[in-house]
Amino acid sequence: MNYKEFIGQVQHRLEYAQFGQAVRSTRAVLTTLGERLHEGEATDLASPLPMEIDRYLTEADHGQRFDYQEFLDRVAEREGVDRADANYHAQQLLAIVAEIVPAGNIEKVRNQLPDDFDPLFEGVELATE
Repeated sequence: MNYKEFIGQVQHRLEYAQFGQAVRSTRAVLTTLGERLHEGEATDLASPLPMEIDRYLTEADHGQRFDYQEFLDRVAEREGVDRADANYHAQQLLAIVAEIVPAGNIEKVRNQLPDDFDPLFEGVELATE
């Protein structure tokens, strides 16, 4: 999947009229996720993604410790939406990422995050399931 296809998927799932809104949502979610993950996990998650998108994960300030509510607050602030929308956008973005990234990489991310991040994975269907 290339960059335009990926952002097109985001635009479709989030029902955005404009391409730029989908880019902003993608950047907000993946940058914030990259901040929470250790560098190695962020790199593993990013590697199958288009290079225009993988940098949101790989260039983040890795290894920060914060809970899911703080994750949503950061996404909401970056994207300019409320927390409920940030949650939905994060779930949809991760579901799209999970369609591209090997299931083992998604599981590693899930295992690295505390249990309060479980809602983030609600829309994720792993190939092993």
